[in-house]
Amino acid sequence: MKAIRTTGTARDTDREPTRTDRLLAALGGLVAAYVSLAVADLVASRVRPEAGPVLAIGDAVVDRTPAPLKDWAIRTFGESDKAVLQLGILVLLALLALAIGLLALRHRLLGAVAVAAFGLLGALAAVTRPDSDSALDAVPSLVGAAVGAVLLYVLTGLVTAPPKAGATRPDRRRFLIVAASTGLAATGAAALGRAVGSPAEEDAVASRAAVRLPSPASPAPAVPAGAQLRVPGISPFITPNRDFYRVDTALVVPKIDADRWRLRLHGDGVRRDLTLTLPELMARRTVERDITLACVSNEVGGPYVGNARWLGVPLAELLREAGVRPPSEGGPADQLVARSVDGMTIGTPVEEIMDGRDALLAFGMNGEPLPFTHGFPVRMIVPGLYGYVSACKWIESIELTTFDAYDAYWVPRGWAAQAPVKTQARIDTPRPFGRPAAGTVMVAGVAWAQHRGIRRVEVRVDEGPWQDARLAAEDSRDTWRQWTYPWTADPGRHTLTVRATDGTGATQPERRTATMPDGAQGWHSVVVTVEGA
Repeated sequence: MKAIRTTGTARDTDREPTRTDRLLAALGGLVAAYVSLAVADLVASRVRPEAGPVLAIGDAVVDRTPAPLKDWAIRTFGESDKAVLQLGILVLLALLALAIGLLALRHRLLGAVAVAAFGLLGALAAVTRPDSDSALDAVPSLVGAAVGAVLLYVLTGLVTAPPKAGATRPDRRRFLIVAASTGLAATGAAALGRAVGSPAEEDAVASRAAVRLPSPASPAPAVPAGAQLRVPGISPFITPNRDFYRVDTALVVPKIDADRWRLRLHGDGVRRDLTLTLPELMARRTVERDITLACVSNEVGGPYVGNARWLGVPLAELLREAGVRPPSEGGPADQLVARSVDGMTIGTPVEEIMDGRDALLAFGMNGEPLPFTHGFPVRMIVPGLYGYVSACKWIESIELTTFDAYDAYWVPRGWAAQAPVKTQARIDTPRPFGRPAAGTVMVAGVAWAQHRGIRRVEVRVDEGPWQDARLAAEDSRDTWRQWTYPWTADPGRHTLTVRATDGTGATQPERRTATMPDGAQGWHSVVVTVEGA
């Protein structure tokens, strides 16, 4: 009979492990891993939430994930992609914990060492994050791993301990009591840590609450009365902050203390480096503009586009103050690299920033300070360019360089270095597979071609002729435009298709293309079934 070998115990037992022994050992591994993560989460709440092992490892996974897989995750899970990633990491850790528990049944000390090794991995991921500036970021993972390793060692000892005198099996009740009590205690401690929050987060929230936006020196023109059509189901002309899309790589939204925030401007062609605080930035000439943003990951007919009223300072004025000239005027830099506090880099053509469009360093969104999810305290906005080459959130550094000298974050991952927004039109209503009643059905939606504007929108029913839709009033060429088409609908199954023509006279092509490398294009269609009267 093969004996249980429990390296590191005072003695070995001669008892063959039973099915219950294996079950308890696996459960012990799972409990030890859970307690380890809960303790690490508690410590991270006092050090820095981003230093927690799940977030640190998750960010490392995001950075190393192939671009096509990221694009698939955004298409499939939308703004829940980060939650799905974290859930996937937790499931993987759970499976590894079960395996480590079974390993500890045979090699008790080796099982504890395996838990510690994962703690070291989390610590390494935390201190190598782009936004890490202290070795303290390793502490949550290390403390959590130490607690988990000791707990696994203790729990495994309870499984493998010889039976008491007169008993035929080990005291499994003690195992369950220790496992349950430590699990509950860790859960309570982690919950308390999250409820209290970290000092840094508290300071960030307080600093945002204290921000008072300046009155714009150049207010946005009033939205024309006819820009918002009264059609049920159409996207509102101004997208509320709570509904504005969010696509980024941050697993946890950075919460930055505005009082400590600084923006540095430097690089090629900069005669004088600048470092600005938020009050210094807001004291400059401010402008307010309605600008539509679109994500390059937005498929034809997709939701990753929104329109908001932004308040900020003209970026071109700041660049000229620092001595920067665009390439057309002989400037040495053709790329502006914006860097976020989380390490994200976004490269934007200098020529487009300085060609007269309303490129902004924005600190206001729809009449309030930027929400944390949308870049507080400051982000970039450049009309006419996809967000991944223009709309850096949580910005802290601007460097002037060249496209030949530096590839921003997305370029080595297969995306184009430069990406103007492509002309798109979307049907908002009726919804795909809708069942409207026969008669007059209002077909409506939005179209956008930022910095070129929308000249015409056409709708086609099945394979019939193209019909002009009625365009809402245009706010500016940097915003989307609503449209509507009254369709006399006959009963049956029908396909509705839309296409747009931009301000230059170019009509969007029919053939659909993928989002990589520089944005999707093609006609949007929906299929509906019209029910008889």
